[in-house]
Amino acid sequence: MSRQQRQELDALLRNAPKAQITTVEQARADFAALFDAQAPDGVAVRETTLAGRPALEFTPADVAGDAMVLYLHGGGYVIGSPRTHAALTGELARRARIRIVSLDYRLAPEHPFPAAVDDALAAYRELLDGGTSPAAIALGGDSAGGGLSVATLLAARGAGLPMPAGAVLFSPWTDLTLTGASIEEKLGADPIFARADLEGYRTHYLGAGDPAAPLASPALADLTGLPPLLVQAGSSELLLDDSVRLAGRAAADGVDVTLRVWGGLSHVFQHHTALVEEAGEALDDAARFLAHAYRTAAAA
Repeated sequence: MSRQQRQELDALLRNAPKAQITTVEQARADFAALFDAQAPDGVAVRETTLAGRPALEFTPADVAGDAMVLYLHGGGYVIGSPRTHAALTGELARRARIRIVSLDYRLAPEHPFPAAVDDALAAYRELLDGGTSPAAIALGGDSAGGGLSVATLLAARGAGLPMPAGAVLFSPWTDLTLTGASIEEKLGADPIFARADLEGYRTHYLGAGDPAAPLASPALADLTGLPPLLVQAGSSELLLDDSVRLAGRAAADGVDVTLRVWGGLSHVFQHHTALVEEAGEALDDAARFLAHAYRTAAAA
């Protein structure tokens, strides 16, 4: 990424809404305005429902096969929606040539933990009950949605459900105890967050709940039995250690995990394919991972 591209991206990200210094309603509106990009050409977008929740379905014109991704958007469990992430999910669908269903799970503080986990698990269960093979399903998510994806895998394991083919995680927020060293070490390098921002989202989501609970902080959980994981992050983000520690825990628990960190890039840089060449590179990497995960699961 060139210096000019970095400056343009940082300037955009500094405008990210701060839920702890404004109303939740205003933060949601600001986030929706900031991430107003549409899905790329050649990707059809359709409103649908899944397990009683609204969702957006992204289908590329050259979709190949029946494989799909259940996508969980980011936003600290407080802001964001499938529409704010349409450019990211649509671009992943286009590059991977797969259908993606992006779930509009319930948000905090109106619906605190574990409502988001309950919604995501119900969506996964409905896909299975509808006849979709677990080998044809992958989970995907960014930021809080990345942590939610891993929590959903843990909840599915606990419910005795079969595991999907794999999961793609972009800058996942996986440790709500906020004990990663990068939260302090990357302060100033991260154009989006300070510690207080993360604390604000956590308070909205957990209230007085235990931040170390496995479904809140999956990086601290036993990950045995989870499917292959791809974890991507930028080296400039406060949540870098959430990715690094998740990958380390997964590997220690016998999970097939791939961690890739892009130097000098920020939180969920995959959003910004128009500004950052590495964003497209990361999504292509995710597309290759998904193709391999589906093939491996189908052959098992």
